[in-house]
Amino acid sequence: MSRLGSMGARLYRGEVGYDFVGKRMLWYGVSILITITAIAGLMVQGLNMGIEFKGGVVVTTPKLSVSTEEARETAEEISGHIPIVQELGSGGLRIQISDVTTSESNKIKSELASDFGVATNDLTADIVGPSWGEQIANKAWTGLGVFMVLVVVYLAIAFEWRMAIAALIALIHDLTITVGIYALVGFEVTPGTVIGLLTILGYSLYDTVVVFDGLKEASKDITKQTRWTYSEIANRSLNSTLVRSINTTVVALLPVAGLLFIGGGVLGAGMLNDISLSLFVGLAAGAYSSIFIATPLVADLKERDPQMKALKKRVLAKRAAQAAGKGTSEDGSTEFADAAERQDDEPQDAAPAGAVVGQRRQPTRGRGKRR
Repeated sequence: MSRLGSMGARLYRGEVGYDFVGKRMLWYGVSILITITAIAGLMVQGLNMGIEFKGGVVVTTPKLSVSTEEARETAEEISGHIPIVQELGSGGLRIQISDVTTSESNKIKSELASDFGVATNDLTADIVGPSWGEQIANKAWTGLGVFMVLVVVYLAIAFEWRMAIAALIALIHDLTITVGIYALVGFEVTPGTVIGLLTILGYSLYDTVVVFDGLKEASKDITKQTRWTYSEIANRSLNSTLVRSINTTVVALLPVAGLLFIGGGVLGAGMLNDISLSLFVGLAAGAYSSIFIATPLVADLKERDPQMKALKKRVLAKRAAQAAGKGTSEDGSTEFADAAERQDDEPQDAAPAGAVVGQRRQPTRGRGKRR
């Protein structure tokens, strides 16, 4: 078995672990800082909306001896707007100019043909009205709202309302970070970007539901024992699915990274950036929120429940008494004999919830028995 596989098996059995839930305030702080940065970028720079949302013209040329830089300077001088120029596989150019009217588009087409030394009919001009992009945006917002409502309803029924709230916050967290990165980087927002944003929501939710399902099973009849608090059980459930989450995220990120860094960066296929950046950032943020945000939030909300508060008091009181060496009654019997017998029925190969990965298990010592 590989080292990662062996570690995954030990995490699943609870032999080792990392205290994600116990350090939740640190993760909350990191997420708040990232979210504030994303919102600041969105407010200061705003989104670079594509031609589909602002309207404009897309001029396609035949094969020319003009470089993309020369064509960009020419189009900017003619239109007064900063164009996006891309070289096509046929050797022609795709010149995209936003925020121009139909009459301006016809004038731009004529002047470009004159400057490039080709006939006007050799240039293809596609005029895009802003109303089309507005319809896409409205439908996307409607779809997003319906999706969020259905997610909350489903999770509240299948699990509980606390998990539904935690999943909703994690989804909003992922969306905010992804949109903020778009604002900071300055990538153009196109319909492909919208598709990417909606795609990452499903992935993020899938990762979160897998963790929640394990937590639901592990916390069944939790009040009948006095060994673990809810937060500790949540942490153990999170550790048991940790390697699966890492493997799933890495496998999903590899092809997306190829599209973003090789296709969009090295090969210059700029149109791939529209969807690949949103997928890359969203997948990474979704994995982060599933581990560091969603489960700790559930634990925080659940620990406010009176039953969980009472359980935590019993667990801590029992540990304090055992640590102090107390528990011997007047007849010499062990006060916690019944508790010890109950613990004998529980799995003993599980380390405490805050155990550090790589820590060896200490052999259990025999409990005192009545002689």
